[in-house]
Amino acid sequence: MENKNLTFIGVNGSERPNGNGAYAYRHLKEVLSEEGVSLEVINVWDLDLDPCGACGDCNFRAVPCEVDDGLAELIPRLASADGIILSAPVHGFGPSPTLPTFIERIGTGHLRFNRVLTNKVGGAFVTGRRYSHVETYNYLIQHLLLNRMIVPGAGFPPVLFGDKTGEVAFDEEGMEMLDRMARRMARLAKILKSHREEVGEDWLAEESFSERDRPKTDGRGDIFDE
Repeated sequence: MENKNLTFIGVNGSERPNGNGAYAYRHLKEVLSEEGVSLEVINVWDLDLDPCGACGDCNFRAVPCEVDDGLAELIPRLASADGIILSAPVHGFGPSPTLPTFIERIGTGHLRFNRVLTNKVGGAFVTGRRYSHVETYNYLIQHLLLNRMIVPGAGFPPVLFGDKTGEVAFDEEGMEMLDRMARRMARLAKILKSHREEVGEDWLAEESFSERDRPKTDGRGDIFDE
């Protein structure tokens, strides 16, 4: 299939600049390059993020969060990508705290108002020493699906076992699943782009950009006007 000049963005949720997540992304860059896809990595540790506070304002406001932490500038970059990859190491039976903070801030504060990631190809991988890889992977996949992304199956989940930097390279089956995920994401993204160009529109386009774009009811299912 011809090169469609595609770009993927990876979100590295690790706190470690040179951990196994960074190693995996270097490997993914090589694999995706073979498929004609460039990979840009956003390292969450570089962002000035604080967890959402107690205001609860986002539950009632109709516009994105006004907190100036640099996330608003990331939205156009994510929106212009053809695919998104989320990753995190396992910490305490779940993802390291940096990635949930990123997901909460950019998801609740921004993406929920206009699902700009709709119909992009999504993928995820997890690194860790011993436990809770699949549980953490499922957490990442749920957020891809929440944003209406298309996630291609690749066999077993790409969960990578390793402790010190580079040890995941010895998890041959995990690395095989990572490669397969990347190649299937790349080829699916090419198919979707080719189809949009051929027919002149996106047949999967959504009419509703937010879950809030729905009729208000009285709690019994009856619609009423404000």
